[in-house]
Amino acid sequence: MELKQLKYFVTVVESGSLGKAAQKLDVGTSALSQRIAKLEDELCTRLLRRTSTGVTPTPAGLAFFKQAQLVIRHAQYAIEAAHSSRLTGHVSVGFSPSIASVLGVPLMKLMAERYPDIKIHLVESLSGNLTNLVNSRQLDIAIIFTQDVDSQWSVQPLLKEQMFLMAQPTLLEQHGFSDCIANQQIAFEKIHQLPLALPSRRHGLRKFLEQKVELLNVDHEIDGLHLLMNCVSQLNMATIQPGSAYFEYLRSDLCFLKIISPELDRINYLTSISEEELSPASLATKVAIKSCIKELINNDLWPSAELLDF
Repeated sequence: MELKQLKYFVTVVESGSLGKAAQKLDVGTSALSQRIAKLEDELCTRLLRRTSTGVTPTPAGLAFFKQAQLVIRHAQYAIEAAHSSRLTGHVSVGFSPSIASVLGVPLMKLMAERYPDIKIHLVESLSGNLTNLVNSRQLDIAIIFTQDVDSQWSVQPLLKEQMFLMAQPTLLEQHGFSDCIANQQIAFEKIHQLPLALPSRRHGLRKFLEQKVELLNVDHEIDGLHLLMNCVSQLNMATIQPGSAYFEYLRSDLCFLKIISPELDRINYLTSISEEELSPASLATKVAIKSCIKELINNDLWPSAELLDF
């Protein structure tokens, strides 16, 4: 049963005529009659008594009419409340540095436009730290790279990011990889010949890479994405990162080579406490995060990210 059916029935009773009601509702008299008949079929009872001068409600129709009026009135109250009320509350959201570099500012801008009374506590931290914060319920929402969280949490795949080698062109040329620069891709076995800088093992990216490849020779460990990328742009070292770490200010200095044999891609998961426990403000924030990610990827503002079906 739809709200529109109730509105049609109430209008017919108030008008006392199918013809008059049809004019008020801007529908055909025959179509309106069919809708009333369908409603009566659903309820398995006769609601209207047809006469030569119009229609009158049966006893069952009169009882239904009074309740239908209440339903329509409460629906209108709900609409007015939605229009007049503004969501408020506090929401804590966690992003890794690479995610924050792409999503942080657009999300804060979108939240300010849609929900100006929701206060966002945005936390940028290593993905391993975010997982701990999620499991200890110090975050309401986070984007992490693992499903290894409390079973009561909601976990939803969001997007897939490809991994790239990033290094100065002079470093690659020194090792005879000019063809890789031209082709914009590099086989993983060649990466072992380069001085490699990565975060330490407590970092989610390092764990991900060590799960994907058997041997990983790391010459430098640097925890801190911007520090690592600045070192790669100014020193003789290379790194493996998702496209979101290829910051605009580095693009004139670094090559951006897709890793092949094997290709490496990482899934980003949107995690939160269970939907039943989430506050309206947190639910609204989750919707905003998804909306923001779709817009960024559809507008080619998230390098090499592939939107998953959510």
